[in-house]
Amino acid sequence: MDATKQLESEKIPKLLWIYAWPAVISQIISSVYNICDRVFLGQNVGALALAGLALTMPLMNIVHAFGALVGAGASARMSIVLGRKDVRWAEKILGNSVVLTFLFGFLFVTGGYLFMNPLLEMFGASADTIAYAREYMYIVLPGMFFVTLTFNLTGLMRATGYPTKAMLILAGGAILNILLDALFIIVFEWGIAGAAWATTASMVVSSIFAVVHFIPHQHYSKPTSKDNRFNFRRPVLSATLVTPSGGSGKAMHASGNDAFICFRRHAWRPKMYIFRNILAIGISPFSMNVAGCVVVALLNNQLIRYGGDLAIGANGIVNSATMIVLMVFLGICQGMQPIAGYNYGAGRQDRLKEIYLLTMKITVAIAVVATAVAMLFPEAILRCFTTEDDLVAIGIPAMRYLIVMCPLIGYTVVNSQFFQSIDSPWIAIVTSLSRQVLFLTPLVYIVPRLFEGWGYDGLTGVWVSCTISDVMGAILSTVLLLTQLKVFRPGYVAPERRPLKEHGPSDEKQ
Repeated sequence: MDATKQLESEKIPKLLWIYAWPAVISQIISSVYNICDRVFLGQNVGALALAGLALTMPLMNIVHAFGALVGAGASARMSIVLGRKDVRWAEKILGNSVVLTFLFGFLFVTGGYLFMNPLLEMFGASADTIAYAREYMYIVLPGMFFVTLTFNLTGLMRATGYPTKAMLILAGGAILNILLDALFIIVFEWGIAGAAWATTASMVVSSIFAVVHFIPHQHYSKPTSKDNRFNFRRPVLSATLVTPSGGSGKAMHASGNDAFICFRRHAWRPKMYIFRNILAIGISPFSMNVAGCVVVALLNNQLIRYGGDLAIGANGIVNSATMIVLMVFLGICQGMQPIAGYNYGAGRQDRLKEIYLLTMKITVAIAVVATAVAMLFPEAILRCFTTEDDLVAIGIPAMRYLIVMCPLIGYTVVNSQFFQSIDSPWIAIVTSLSRQVLFLTPLVYIVPRLFEGWGYDGLTGVWVSCTISDVMGAILSTVLLLTQLKVFRPGYVAPERRPLKEHGPSDEKQ
């Protein structure tokens, strides 16, 4: 069975397992290496280094936002296009997504260096913490380009039927980062600079392996048919591409790389409709990440006001711990995305509904377990990151308030990712931004004031504002889901999303 044909024929539970477990493992390992940065720094450098690292997260999230803008949009479009059996269009998505990655990479690296100090101050840096944050960002910022490239290409690997290989690349980079953290921070005693160098080196290595996957190692010739849509097969030793009209192309002889979507000369030519298709879907995770940066800046300012630098450090620890759970959610959704996107493009509404419901059930069940653990053992979790009693005391209520609504967060995440898979970018944007922008931004100012007026601690009001926004975001997510139920109805046809002149082999001479 070829690598993508199984997306519309294999049983959904088995298919979700095949695609989700590699994504979950890679996400968990990636979150673990972020946690290791904090553990190594907290145990070997101190609380101020932890706070300085926490201040860099908004800037890192901005970079990740550009990676998601291209990567998530390209992989979702790739899945839909492969559901239509259009290999040439898929190759164009690959090439154009890399062009966009280089463009955005230049912009965020240049902008990061030019505006680093004002940005760090906006995100709540104090005189004691800005030196740590600046030292980290000066080293790690150029390497973030390789993160966006790897994010894009591994997403396209999953979309084209290589979830395990994508996992190995991401997990390998994360494990390398952990090893280098131990070497640079503990053995060489480089402090926060060691964490930065470890991160940068692992990013470069991962991106190299991701690029190699899409380099064609096999002979490929154009099909004799004038139709550019293929019934393709992933070659084991060799295979022949067969067109719907019966014409066949020359065999593809695999010699190490059996990817049927590769870098081709025709795919590098910029196509504005492909840019629009990618960015239209990618704008949802991009907006969520950018909005998250703005909200973190507002939240950090409120934390400093009501709790000082230690409150920022506690929030960074709690976010690191809860990141593991969130990464599991995202890994399951990454497993869902190619299955949902492919069957959406292929017009298989029954399978589309089944994968959505199964993903939701699994995600919410995991969230319930995670919530129970965090509510019962918050101190044990915090002690993994720090030995300072004051930091633990602040972190215990933060842990409980921030994770108590984890099942609702999982529910909202699944809906947002599903909306991307079915080419509903604006619905996905509203779902993604509801918790952070629509609700948390005003609440983080209103609730602490109310708490102080009622005689309670203002810092507790900051934590509670996050809890309330989780509830309100889930409610809005449900309302938006009701507007998209049409995609589950038999006979629904996904729109093409490209000009009429592109509906054929218009690039034969390219």
